[in-house]
Amino acid sequence: MRVIILAAGQGTRLRPYTDERPKCLVQLQGRPLLHRQLQVLRAKGLNEITLIGGYRADCLQAEGLDVLVNPRFAETNMVSTLFCAQERMVDGEDLLIAYGDIIYQTSVLESLLATDAPLAISIDREWRRFWQIRMENPLADAETLKLNSDNCITEVGKKPKDYSEVQGQYMGLIKVRGDHVAAFREAWHKMDRTVLRDGKDFDNMYMTTFLQSLIDSGWTARAAFTDNGWLEVDTVEDLDQYHEMLRTGQLDTFIRLED
Repeated sequence: MRVIILAAGQGTRLRPYTDERPKCLVQLQGRPLLHRQLQVLRAKGLNEITLIGGYRADCLQAEGLDVLVNPRFAETNMVSTLFCAQERMVDGEDLLIAYGDIIYQTSVLESLLATDAPLAISIDREWRRFWQIRMENPLADAETLKLNSDNCITEVGKKPKDYSEVQGQYMGLIKVRGDHVAAFREAWHKMDRTVLRDGKDFDNMYMTTFLQSLIDSGWTARAAFTDNGWLEVDTVEDLDQYHEMLRTGQLDTFIRLED
């Protein structure tokens, strides 16, 4: 299995923590987010890891990983960053795609690895419990996630009208089965670059928009469920909240951090 970690963003909502480092190197309980994610990946034998940097990519070169750089990181979004590494997407080998600003327990990764589908996508069923510690109105920040009776995703990434449209939350952790990796690349290459999607041009397309386009074209995208067991570090308020919860022992009810 090949792993691609997306770590090109500027992390402006995490300043001043990101003034001198990329978002993935911001520390939680004394360890960078990237190191925590790598520990979980390597514990499951996943060592073919490519890190795609952009902002302060010079800091990533010291991590001893296969580092690629999106030179247009300041004017593009996640999908464009991902396909900077298309040569690392090997036909016949499963591909794991992970955001650089998340951490997760081994159980979350195991659920994803065990889910067999052309697309497997980690989904937090207890998302609302997590969102409630981060914001006053969880629905305002949530995205739709609709499932059919086979736990396959039919809709992801839209603005929900009510909680019934959010059967879980997308986390930024995706697996493409090896026999679909070539088609995954081809689908991106065939997209019309002149069309706006979800209000964004091709270079700034959301990852959920790309996933939805695959689903709409007939791809099976199965949910790999977890009930919490992960964190997203997106803002200074997130980081401060998690450190306070560590101090009081509350964070253990959401995620068990590896030593």
